[in-house]
Amino acid sequence: MPLSLTPAAWPAPAARAPMPAPHEAARGIEVTDRALRRRGIPWIPVSGEIHYSRVPRDRWRERARQLRAGGITIASTYVFWLHHVPERGAPRFDGGLDVGAFIDECADAGLDVALRIGPWAHGEARNGGFPDWVRDAPVDHRSDDPAYLDLVSEWFGQLAAALGGRAQPGGPVVAIQLENELYDRPEHLVTLKRLAREAGMAAPLWTATAWGGAELPAGEVFPLYGGYGDGFWTEPDAPWDPTFRSHYFFSHVWDDPGVGADVRAAQGFAAASATSAVASPFPPATCELAGGMATAYHRRPWPSGRDVAAVAHTKIGNGSAWQGYYMYAGGTNPGLDLEESHATGYPNDMTRLSYDFHAPIGQAGDVAESSALLRGQHAFLDAFGARLADLPSALPDDLPADVDDTRTLRWAVRGDADEGFLFVSWHQPHVPLATFVGAQFDVGGVVLPEHPVDIPAGTLARWPLGTRIGQTRVQWATASALTLLPAPPSGVPTLVLVADTGVPVELAVEGAQVRVVEPSLDPVRLDGADLLVLPPEAPVWVRSGSGGERMLLLSEDELAWDDSGVLVRSRRDEAVVRVYDPASRSWRVCEVAARGVPAREADVLAVCVAEAADVPSDYGFAGERHSAPTCDAIEDLAAVYRLDLPEWALDPRHDAVVEIDWAGDAGQVRMEGRVVDDRCWDGSRWSLSVQDLGIASSVDLLLLPLAADSTVWLPEPAAERRQRAGAAPLLTLDRVRVTSRGPWRAVAPARPLAG
Repeated sequence: MPLSLTPAAWPAPAARAPMPAPHEAARGIEVTDRALRRRGIPWIPVSGEIHYSRVPRDRWRERARQLRAGGITIASTYVFWLHHVPERGAPRFDGGLDVGAFIDECADAGLDVALRIGPWAHGEARNGGFPDWVRDAPVDHRSDDPAYLDLVSEWFGQLAAALGGRAQPGGPVVAIQLENELYDRPEHLVTLKRLAREAGMAAPLWTATAWGGAELPAGEVFPLYGGYGDGFWTEPDAPWDPTFRSHYFFSHVWDDPGVGADVRAAQGFAAASATSAVASPFPPATCELAGGMATAYHRRPWPSGRDVAAVAHTKIGNGSAWQGYYMYAGGTNPGLDLEESHATGYPNDMTRLSYDFHAPIGQAGDVAESSALLRGQHAFLDAFGARLADLPSALPDDLPADVDDTRTLRWAVRGDADEGFLFVSWHQPHVPLATFVGAQFDVGGVVLPEHPVDIPAGTLARWPLGTRIGQTRVQWATASALTLLPAPPSGVPTLVLVADTGVPVELAVEGAQVRVVEPSLDPVRLDGADLLVLPPEAPVWVRSGSGGERMLLLSEDELAWDDSGVLVRSRRDEAVVRVYDPASRSWRVCEVAARGVPAREADVLAVCVAEAADVPSDYGFAGERHSAPTCDAIEDLAAVYRLDLPEWALDPRHDAVVEIDWAGDAGQVRMEGRVVDDRCWDGSRWSLSVQDLGIASSVDLLLLPLAADSTVWLPEPAAERRQRAGAAPLLTLDRVRVTSRGPWRAVAPARPLAG
């Protein structure tokens, strides 16, 4: 029997949301209870978190263009009060704290900006982002206490002056988030909104985080939700929490009681429970889908790229009106002792400097496995968001029994009786799924595929239903929609699909028999349209412009861009970029500017200058959670390796990265005795940007062994390696390698995108 589902219908016409306010409407943004619109067209924005104060200033331009190439449309950032005003009366907005300059770089790259202005932010920052003098002030924090509001007004005034009008309707800032994870003080959010306006800040959208059953002031803020498939904020011996597991299932429950639950409890807020969707004047939207996960000392999740992509994928099928990621680009704290820690009253000891987050763009600027998977989803939203945004989500007749159900296929449809997309999500971490055998779907009487197919574990599919392309109506296809290339003069539009690994591609076009299509780089001519069905492994990039222009590219190397052109960065001398030409129905090899410096790589000799000492099983606890070793403990107990880099690696033209494969407990990189980076071992590679760290000669690598009886939580591969070490402390430096990434190079033709 086919798996069945009846497409949903909206119960009432779309209703305008109470935002933007008439005097703050700008940039064509409108909101209904179903979707956002831009210039009258339904729109699904994609926001990616990047903290400018955690990224070197001379990388802002690069990161903005990396975000753009990843399909991000809004750069979202916290403004950490702690970073800007460590001493009262001496605010700093220079250098890497110049938030106005950061916004300008984002705007130049074609990105909108969402500012998360606090005053309390969290973000794994000390005091949640409060300066110490604010934390110690005799006030009722995060409330309408007049003495506290005086401090906030002072801060908002300083920030508004630094923004210089950029956070005004019509400027690049399209959204302002007030506070973060504030649960039971809706009146305080209204007060903060008033204070921000009085200081000179405003935007079309005012937002607030809504998870944990937060009480929000009706109509005053746009509620935004989150979704983390794993997290550092549970106990070291805790199993995979149901609040994490639930995000791998299609659902219309948007709340997540688990996000920040430990900090919530520490600050005296009551425990929350997830609630079903309720009527709201705003559509369901997110600002914190896990782009990865931060590392606490006691618990060290390492989500795979597919773990990250699966959570985002299910939210699209659930009806998300806004895809927001935390983090999208990792970074480094701008100094020591700025992190959340036991010493500052928080439940977790975080890494002191590293905020890599296992993000799609890592701390050193390299893209992770998740980047390609997410950019495919974002290309889909760019091409089909105008159709998708106004379509309701429907769940199948047979739903999984609970989060332990590994047998019932997880799928949903976002569509109506005419068109839509079928989403399949058959992946989760920690508890493996088996191949689902014999899947066939009945969507309102339309049965697909013609013959049942097996769904391999790891499948994240988005199959078109009733999609009109020019004069052609694709009734359905069993390959994932990627993008739509507009018709060239005297040509036809091109629908681009990507085959899902292990799933045969069947295509049903109105008025024709069902056919099997082999994935290929060559197009298939339909009646009034072209079809490209790319192989699953194709290294595809989709460049889009605000006027609907799109460019389909293939490259194994990393691409970045803005409206003016495409850039490529390669660790090889020859970078290869191909672009599809819809007019000639063929691929062209692009010209790439010369590299300027030769590609280089070398193993780095790591000379042990001090052996590790005997280490204890732990370094203390806060409740059940392990405390991290102090800098003094690392200095006393860690093995010390001297890394002498080759002279070429110190040349900034090479933009070299040092890659460290190791096993142990905690590590630090020091230059002349000063800590410049750190990690807790979780099995992943540790990457260092030579340029960002300012390495000018040798560095010392301090690695602390992991005691055999340590009970810190490690992801499965790392836990298995620790087990293989037996009764001995685990400490291995497997390899240190330095590689030249080289400069970003122009790709021709670098056609500007209009709009």
